[in-house]
Amino acid sequence: MGNFIGFLLMWRILGNPVVAILIILLIVYLLDRRFVGLFPSFTHPFKRMRSISKLRTTIANSPSDVSSRHELARLLTERRKYKEAQELLESIRTSSEHSAEYWDDLGTCLLHTGNIPQGEKYILKALELNPRVKYGRPYLRLAKAYKESDREKAIAYVQQYQADHSSSSEAFYLLGSVYKDLGRIDEAKQAFKESVDIYKSLPKYKKRQERKWAIRSLLKSSF
Repeated sequence: MGNFIGFLLMWRILGNPVVAILIILLIVYLLDRRFVGLFPSFTHPFKRMRSISKLRTTIANSPSDVSSRHELARLLTERRKYKEAQELLESIRTSSEHSAEYWDDLGTCLLHTGNIPQGEKYILKALELNPRVKYGRPYLRLAKAYKESDREKAIAYVQQYQADHSSSSEAFYLLGSVYKDLGRIDEAKQAFKESVDIYKSLPKYKKRQERKWAIRSLLKSSF
């Protein structure tokens, strides 16, 4: 109702319904980016492309720059260019043996290029080096990788993640999403409910960073 009234007022002021709708959508988007975070950032893909371009230049000028190669591989993985990212990661293996983030990144690329067993091996190595690497998301990646071929293994990875992350709204949202993918609807609904309940119990300063996960959980449990 508030949006409708706002639209009528904007239409009256501007005299153009299309412009009024666009302005209201822009206001909603800006408010979401400021207070919630449900909508993706329109600027992030452009910033990522600039970063990729700069890193390529850096590597061309300094081929032995390990951190730039790893960061470029991470950004390429975000763009789903897994093969290129894998090649970059393979090139810095000797210098990255003790990095949990490195083994998780390499394992993730292998999961997405079809070598699931080797990807699993590397991700488990990452978790062995640091059980809390990337806040436990490697467990969920493994669960998704096995959701069709080995559901029992997928569920075991979900349960391991759940055991390690019991006080995060985001964690239960991700957990519910994996349960939903596995067809375990009751468990998914319970996880989404837990996500919302945890959000309600958080101190005020933490609610900003967890709010979008609680809202997403609420939406998923409703639909």
